[in-house]
Amino acid sequence: MQTEQITTARLLLLPLRVEHAAEMADVLSDPALHTFIGGTPSTPMALRARYERLVAGSPDPAVSWHNWVVRDGAHLAGTVQATVTAGDTHAEIAWVIGTPWQGRGLASEAARGLVGWLAGQGVRTVVAHIHPDHHASAAVATAAGLSPTAEEQDGETRWRLSL
Repeated sequence: MQTEQITTARLLLLPLRVEHAAEMADVLSDPALHTFIGGTPSTPMALRARYERLVAGSPDPAVSWHNWVVRDGAHLAGTVQATVTAGDTHAEIAWVIGTPWQGRGLASEAARGLVGWLAGQGVRTVVAHIHPDHHASAAVATAAGLSPTAEEQDGETRWRLSL
């Protein structure tokens, strides 16, 4: 499975490149973005090193990493990602949209585009892990067709969609 560009009504999801790190460091610089996921904003250099690892791919041949930056017009606005396992039939997804772009439905649109692309690749189960107090992420998951389960992992609720 190769990471490909995904086009939605308003967005381009572009396969991640190391060169995106400088602009994305600014997009992801708000400490509030880390409220539920922990950590702090990365410096451009640290984000570049992370992107180098992501672009290189998973060291586990049974796991594939798919990462995109979300382009809204002329600007990068966030990221979406999928970790695909189980013979390319199970994906765990995540998203983040920079604070200036929030509240406009971009995360929902990007997540729907990602889920649609995964379905086209033969993925049959899509999962996201969401903190129970992160209502915005729950709304994104719902918009992408996922539903909460009774399962928890590391204090987060497991959301699932069977395709």
